[in-house]
Amino acid sequence: MTEGIVVHADFTIERRYDASPARVFAAFADPVAKRRWSACHDEGGLGEHVLDFREGGRETMRGAPAEGSVYAMNATFHEIVLEQRIIYSYELLRDDIRLSISLATIEFHRDGAGTLLRFTEQAAFLDGHDRPDWREQGSRIGFDRLADYLAQEQAPA
Repeated sequence: MTEGIVVHADFTIERRYDASPARVFAAFADPVAKRRWSACHDEGGLGEHVLDFREGGRETMRGAPAEGSVYAMNATFHEIVLEQRIIYSYELLRDDIRLSISLATIEFHRDGAGTLLRFTEQAAFLDGHDRPDWREQGSRIGFDRLADYLAQEQAPA
C-alpha cells in the first residue's frame, strides 16, 4: 500500500450481444436480472444487492468473493436514457477501505439484430489498494456473465 497515491486510469470494453438493445438494457434495469449476472466472481457470490434504477437512484452490492474480505459497491445513477445510455458514479470498498471512485458510461447501439455495448470507466485508484488491470479484468468477467445470462434467457425451455 502506498498512502496518498492516486492512480488515474480509464478503459473501454466493447461487446456484441445477440439480443436487442431493449433486452440488454433490461438486464441492467431489472433488479432480478441484474443480480443473476452482475457478480464478477463465482466464489461467494453476490450477497446483498439493492437496485433503485432511476436518475438519482442508487445501487449497492455487498459480498465476499474470498473468505475474510467483504467488498461493497455504492453507485448513483446520473443519467438514464432508455435503451441508449446509462451513466453512473461508484465507489468500491474492501472491508470498508475505499479502493477507488469511478465514473462509468454504458452505451447501447443497435447492431443488426443484436446490440453493441460500449462500457467506459474513468477511475481514481486510491493508495495502491487496487489496480486498473484488475478492474478491467473484473469488468470483462461481468460482461461475459451478461452474455451467458442473455443466452440462457433466450434458450427455449
